[in-house]
Amino acid sequence: MSVRKPNELPKQGNTLLQTALFKQVSPQEADQLIPYLDSRILNKGDFVFREGDEDQRMYLLDYGRVKLTRRSSDSRVQLLSIHGRGEVLGEIPVFDPKGGPRTASAVVMTNHTHVVSLEHRALFDWLDEHPRVAVDMLQVLANRMRRNNEHISDLVFMDVPARLAKTLISLGQRFGEPMEAGLMVPHDLTQEEMAQLVGASRETVNKALMDFANRGWIARKGRSIIIFEPGMLIRRSRR
Repeated sequence: MSVRKPNELPKQGNTLLQTALFKQVSPQEADQLIPYLDSRILNKGDFVFREGDEDQRMYLLDYGRVKLTRRSSDSRVQLLSIHGRGEVLGEIPVFDPKGGPRTASAVVMTNHTHVVSLEHRALFDWLDEHPRVAVDMLQVLANRMRRNNEHISDLVFMDVPARLAKTLISLGQRFGEPMEAGLMVPHDLTQEEMAQLVGASRETVNKALMDFANRGWIARKGRSIIIFEPGMLIRRSRR
């Protein structure tokens, strides 16, 4: 259940400045958008937006974790990606408002997730006054396209253990919590979702996880993974 708090910003300052899209923007410029920001506190299982929605908002994740999913014609759900603090969600309708309805849903993974949204018109009116920022945004979007191309390449050219190792390193870099024994990575994914994130069957991914654990590189603890040997995972991801 969500508690709506329009135009409320987190205590640490303007949420926009925490995101890659606005990293080159001065605080004074970003503050001009504050009246147009809509803030929500969401809990696990809530939807930020749904596949098929026709809104023209982009969402800025200030706190918490969100997963993007897509539903097939036979109602199977596919996990596409996981997003954390400082990342932008669902920006395509803002930059391509006539491109059709949303093609994925954004589902909250952690309680008290804080999401801020911004409408297409408010952003573009602001960009008319700050055109140089549009170039910075294009660079950020180009980097995202480059990562998507890399992911497609990984699916074609890397074996499952290599893709799994790369996925674990990525999750560790983004969500890992240092501990004495290693790096605790609370991914909060089911076995099926982890397999979807890697792009393989659940059985194949579980086999690779067991192999990594037997080698002493990782340990599984509920819906978390402890990484003991990140260097070995990095080396395996490059084979």
